[in-house]
Amino acid sequence: MSTRRPFFRRRSVTPPKETILSSVLGEYLDPIDALFTIFFSILFALLFTLSYGILIYRGIIDSSLANGYGQELFAAILGAVAAWGIIDGVIYVLSEVFARGERYRLLRYVQSSDSDETAVAAIADTLDFILKPITNDNQRVGLYHDIAGYLSQAEPQTVGLQREDLVGAATTILLSIVAVLPSLLPLLLLPDNTALAIRISNFLSFFVVFATGYSWGIHTDTNPWKTGLLLASVCLIMVLIAMLLGG
Repeated sequence: MSTRRPFFRRRSVTPPKETILSSVLGEYLDPIDALFTIFFSILFALLFTLSYGILIYRGIIDSSLANGYGQELFAAILGAVAAWGIIDGVIYVLSEVFARGERYRLLRYVQSSDSDETAVAAIADTLDFILKPITNDNQRVGLYHDIAGYLSQAEPQTVGLQREDLVGAATTILLSIVAVLPSLLPLLLLPDNTALAIRISNFLSFFVVFATGYSWGIHTDTNPWKTGLLLASVCLIMVLIAMLLGG
């Protein structure tokens, strides 16, 4: 008697693998935060280089006149990326402080609740979206009661600015600048051939985005090639949309 192969095959699940996003940057930033910091840094560089390259291609800027402006373009891109890195760093600090404030509000609400049911309902509102896909109702109710019992005796933590917030912000700023440096080097190394420097810069930008997506694929145990190509494609689409809208 023949046996049918199952329509779905169980895929082995492995813990997140160590990559530069987790092993190095993970000490200071969540890997997903590091991923998008690199992504937006490269996005800024591409907005400059692709726009400048199109102006040369269409003859709006004469290619002979464009040569010699590599250093100015380098400085402009680096300044824009650094400015965005500072903004992103400030947003990071605010998000961390606000997140602790939200947790503090939950703690105070649980401790001041008149009944366990009220406290459990508040915890459920906060955690259901995370736990519903991986637990059943009875498991969540039991877990929420345990959390409520712990929080009722817990001491509030400091809500204000902490050292880790500043370290994370500094890492965000530094990562924004370091991520874009490979794309900017051709503008310095080929100062008399800006058009060629821009083409090389664009290639390196997409390579960095692809490599970042590839690393994320390894980290999350998904197909790294597909993840890298997806991230590079999304980057290109976003740059084109921004250019069409005058960005």
